Amino acid sequence: MGIFTRSVASRKPNESMKLIVTTFVGVVSGFLIGLAFPTLYLTKFNLSSSVLSTFDFKYTEYTESSPSSSADVPLPVGNDSSSTNVTSDKIWVPSNPRGAERLPPGIVRAESDLFLHKLWGKPSEDLTSMPRYLVTFTVGYDQRKNIDAAVRKFSGNFTILLFHYDGQTTEWDEFEWSKQAIHVSVRRQTKWWYAKRFLHPDIVVPYDYIFIWDEDLGVEHFNAEEYIKLVRKYGLEISQPGLEPNKGLTWQMTKRRGDREVHKETEEKPGWCSDPHVPPCAAFVEIMAPVFSRDAWRCVWHMIQNDLVHGWGLDFALRKCVEPAHEKIGIVDAQWIVHQSVPSLGNQGESQDGKAPWKGVRERCRKEWSIFQMRFSAAEKAYFKSINSTSR
Repeated sequence: MGIFTRSVASRKPNESMKLIVTTFVGVVSGFLIGLAFPTLYLTKFNLSSSVLSTFDFKYTEYTESSPSSSADVPLPVGNDSSSTNVTSDKIWVPSNPRGAERLPPGIVRAESDLFLHKLWGKPSEDLTSMPRYLVTFTVGYDQRKNIDAAVRKFSGNFTILLFHYDGQTTEWDEFEWSKQAIHVSVRRQTKWWYAKRFLHPDIVVPYDYIFIWDEDLGVEHFNAEEYIKLVRKYGLEISQPGLEPNKGLTWQMTKRRGDREVHKETEEKPGWCSDPHVPPCAAFVEIMAPVFSRDAWRCVWHMIQNDLVHGWGLDFALRKCVEPAHEKIGIVDAQWIVHQSVPSLGNQGESQDGKAPWKGVRERCRKEWSIFQMRFSAAEKAYFKSINSTSR
């Protein structure tokens, strides 16, 4: 106990000295802070608490993830002295796209594209060239050699977009071109399901022409650039390459003719055409390898039904999207392809009631065709009925 007493007694002078020094430093510091405080502008604290909280969060997040100084952090939009006070001047622009009426028109970007961008550098330096055309293939990995041959027929003026119905995507990197292509993968879907969801007209608007092709097409006698030249020459808004005449054709209209560059009409079996200018005698292409102009695709996209995924019936209705259809829809004979009729997507179906998977898919196709015809007919009747009722 004696040792403890001596220890306490010996520390008292030191602790007193520390208290005096601490008090002195505190007084001096308070005095200096008091002198400096008036130089701070109170207007800096006029921001609402919600905005300050947002800024504090963004600033903290930025400084934790970046080595840059705080000077690099931009203030939130509207917080600089040159911006309009949004609490007093409201923006409402009815001509803006729906949902964007509160934005100033100069910041609205209603359209987009499929161009690939860098993660570094200046945005203005990202694109050294912009493809003018788009080609899409709905593919399974088993058809990779056929797709490789097809893609090589399309120049650097084309964006290549692959829709994968079998879930295999990275495997395609065995082809150098695949590393620059766009890949979208959803299992067991058709090209029209993909097209409705990923080829909105406002997304593909940079492209003059959109090719929406199957995976089982032989392209030995096809050149995409030459094809585009003929489409422009003959004013075709909707077209397809002619089909090899010896490979199980369904329609005479799409059969290649060896004596011309393009044809727009044909003769079919007696009774098949009520008018020489309507399908399948004219204004008709099949859905295996159609090519659409930008304007035609905007119309066709809206006609595609969300739940009718096989597209059967579309070929007879495409003429509704161009006028005069028998002049603007045609077959390019000079650039022709072979339909190999590989039922690869059909085999992605499920066997029901002892039927092969492809049979169930084919039955669904026929049902969709009937449903589409009924919907279109009912829609036209309803429209003309409403027009007649308002005109009286």
